[in-house]
Amino acid sequence: MAIKNFVEELEWRGMIHSIMPGTQEQLQKEMSTAYVGIDPTADSLHIGHLVSVMILKHFQMCGHRPIALVGGATGMIGDPSGKSQERNLLDEKTLRHNQEAIKKQLAKLLDFESDAPNAAMLVNNYDWMKGITFLDFIRDIGKLITVNYMMAKDSVKKRFNGEGEGMSFTEFTYQLVQAYDFLHLYETVGCKLQLGGADQWGNITTGTELIRRKAGGEAFALTCPLITKADGTKFGKTESGNVWLDPRYTSPYKFYQFWLNTSDEDAKRYIKIFTLLDKQTIDDLIAEHDAAPHLRILQKRLAQEVTVMIHSQEEYEKAVEASNILFGGATSEALRKLDEQTLLQVFEGVPQYKIARAELIGLPFIELCAERSDIFPSKGECRKMVQAGGVSLNKEKVADPMRAIAESDLIDGKYLLVQKGKKNYYLVIAE
Repeated sequence: MAIKNFVEELEWRGMIHSIMPGTQEQLQKEMSTAYVGIDPTADSLHIGHLVSVMILKHFQMCGHRPIALVGGATGMIGDPSGKSQERNLLDEKTLRHNQEAIKKQLAKLLDFESDAPNAAMLVNNYDWMKGITFLDFIRDIGKLITVNYMMAKDSVKKRFNGEGEGMSFTEFTYQLVQAYDFLHLYETVGCKLQLGGADQWGNITTGTELIRRKAGGEAFALTCPLITKADGTKFGKTESGNVWLDPRYTSPYKFYQFWLNTSDEDAKRYIKIFTLLDKQTIDDLIAEHDAAPHLRILQKRLAQEVTVMIHSQEEYEKAVEASNILFGGATSEALRKLDEQTLLQVFEGVPQYKIARAELIGLPFIELCAERSDIFPSKGECRKMVQAGGVSLNKEKVADPMRAIAESDLIDGKYLLVQKGKKNYYLVIAE
């Protein structure tokens, strides 16, 4: 039935942390349905979410039906797993907006639209939770799971042992609400498997226990490892925060750079987790990389695969061109093709000089570099380096140090890029 064996596929990719006995047999027996819960606290996913989304993608490619559950109700409570603080709660309007934005991103990876029996579904637990009264919930669900059982979970134990500020009753009930989601999907769409990160094991197994006690049914759990970096720091975080899938928050250039800058050790793990390349291709790439690590073959391919998958081939090509401007022999034409946001990101951190437009137009290049800025300490040094062919304006060699700056030199009508030698860049901004 299945094109590939789902569990075997995840195993060689290093994407299984824990798996409940019987899961493999269930998947071999019939087309099965599994869900992953996604927290809708923002209107974009970030690359931390990408692991569980890739698992859903593999699940669908192996012939099974994936469900992405947007946790509208649970997002109003906050999951204590891996957290030491309570989180901010969201209103319904914000949740709905976030849900729509998340679905658009998921649609790039999962097939929601076809009439295949394993087409993906998107559900929001707020839709079935909002009509349940507190009394109904504690009578029908609360009595089935003991407090002793709930207290034994790691996520609860850690908070009771003094991590953070303790735990509110709201957060304590979180695992019951998540367990109820599993029961609801089990009863309404025959969902027998929940997937998630390793920190979700406690919540997921509470769900399988609830299904056993309330419906007399059997359900399963599979979790993936939490992704870390080789140096122990948190995956997916940069100095400027999360790496988002939405280009409004993380531009395709920055997204591409994130993957390109991974260490050799991380790239070997990430290429298995975040791409759909097959085992043979990945083994060949790793061997090729090990033979010449300085070429960064693995990082380049990883960055290509993920950027094309999340953004597009076109955005990937633009990101490569932008990178070449800084690190390679790109042309003036390539520089002028950059949009303003990418231009500023490429040259983030290089010295910048703001000069009034009226003063800049007609200014001799040598004066710009030696008097109106400190690109060169003196006109003599500027002249000498220009004559040696070591100075460029907007990626074109400057032949005459006395050439005047023209309106047509300005990129986007606003920027000049001066390059001294191979690696020193300076950005002049016309105000």
